[in-house]
Amino acid sequence: MNFFTEIKEGIVISLNSIRANKVRSFLATLGIVIGIMTVTTLQTAIEGINLAFEKSISAVGADVLYIQKFEWFGKEDWDVYRNRRDITWQDYELFAENMNNAESICPTVGSAGLVTYQDFTSENIPVFGTTEEYQRTLGLEVDEGRFFTKRESDGGWGVCVIGYDIKESFFQGIDPIGKVIQVNGHNFKIIGTYEKMGSMLGLFSLDNRIIIPINKFFKIFGTRRSLTINVKAPTVEALEDTKEEVRAVMKRARRIPIGGKDDFGVNQQEAFKQTYESLTGLIKTIGTAITLLSLIVGSIGIANIMFVSVKERTKEIGIRKAIGAKRVTIMLQFLIEAVTICVVGGLVGLMIAFPLSLVINAVLLPTVMPLWVVVLALGISAFAGIVAGFFPALSASKLDPVDALRYE
Repeated sequence: MNFFTEIKEGIVISLNSIRANKVRSFLATLGIVIGIMTVTTLQTAIEGINLAFEKSISAVGADVLYIQKFEWFGKEDWDVYRNRRDITWQDYELFAENMNNAESICPTVGSAGLVTYQDFTSENIPVFGTTEEYQRTLGLEVDEGRFFTKRESDGGWGVCVIGYDIKESFFQGIDPIGKVIQVNGHNFKIIGTYEKMGSMLGLFSLDNRIIIPINKFFKIFGTRRSLTINVKAPTVEALEDTKEEVRAVMKRARRIPIGGKDDFGVNQQEAFKQTYESLTGLIKTIGTAITLLSLIVGSIGIANIMFVSVKERTKEIGIRKAIGAKRVTIMLQFLIEAVTICVVGGLVGLMIAFPLSLVINAVLLPTVMPLWVVVLALGISAFAGIVAGFFPALSASKLDPVDALRYE
């Protein structure tokens, strides 16, 4: 009998054994089912969140620095940041004049506005004021129409570019280009719409914004607001050099003495990534610990059942050895049986995890189940079967055929 025939026969014997002892097999595989269901569901959630994160974080821009009053993930007390000086228009002008290692620079400032079009009104719509450099600096893709020009920006013209959500809310089925909306009672002609961007980390939409010239923003909302200065580095590789220059130039612009502490934050995409990776790392560690615990309990259950199986089939082992079966053949048979039971448990775990991940995706978090997760789950199941079945298989292979035949 060749190796593959032995494996095939072992699988058949294992399936027959499972069918003959359904309740016992079910209870034995329960730990494996729970373990595989846990690891698969956890991994599909992490994969889904990873995809959503990558999509969200792309809006921040890997080569863009954000100079702000606050730091995204600062370690100081809130009072320290709150009491910092606002970043003013004068700071921006001095900074832009002296900054050399930058592809483009633009200021932004935001507020919530009351937006009206004909009989339709909506409150708390995010309104951003910026310059014509915004499109190049932040990589904004215009879907229809155009972005405003330097002349329109400097002159504080009543023009705007709107996001997908605004377009769908106010102009469903209508071309918005050329239409006039009101922001806090001021007229704005829509000259463009930007491409759908989705939400930022699933927390807030990036498509419900209205972008207007910054000088017009100051006329409507006032100038006593802290600006964000957005700096696009020449390349991603040059980001750190640009960051060093940003700090030095910004300190000069704000008259901070040499050696003095920064009173502004230089934020970048990397800060999000580091925080995110720390969070997912913690989730993975907790999930792995739970999974290992379930698999250990499941393996102990399988090992116990396999020892019982060896005892029940001692005479059968004796007969097989008496007619020439080798030790390795006996050992392989019980190992295959243990692996088969665990893989069946793994398949059941997957069949539970798949619809569960769909439910989670619909109501809670994005989930994705790639093929490698399925392969990983079955691989873990098979490994648990080898670990659980090794010692029972070894004890079966060591049985003396004479003693085994006399066993009652």
